[in-house]
Amino acid sequence: MIEVVLNDRLGKKVRVKCNEDDTIGDLKKLVAAQTGTRPDKIRIQKWYNIYKDHITLKDYEVHDGMGLELYYN
Repeated sequence: MIEVVLNDRLGKKVRVKCNEDDTIGDLKKLVAAQTGTRPDKIRIQKWYNIYKDHITLKDYEVHDGMGLELYYN
């Protein structure tokens, strides 16, 4: 179980607990449950790499306490 911090740069920081073998789509659903935003309107990225829904956190080398960027489409 890892904890990922997502910052939307608008004043909202979301801390989500998930497994390393969860996909980015699963992470979006967990974030959507906390923020009240629909999962299909959320984009997760790190710098200029937009993360795809079907790839796992382990494949992207997302570790415990890592910060990701949260954008709304």
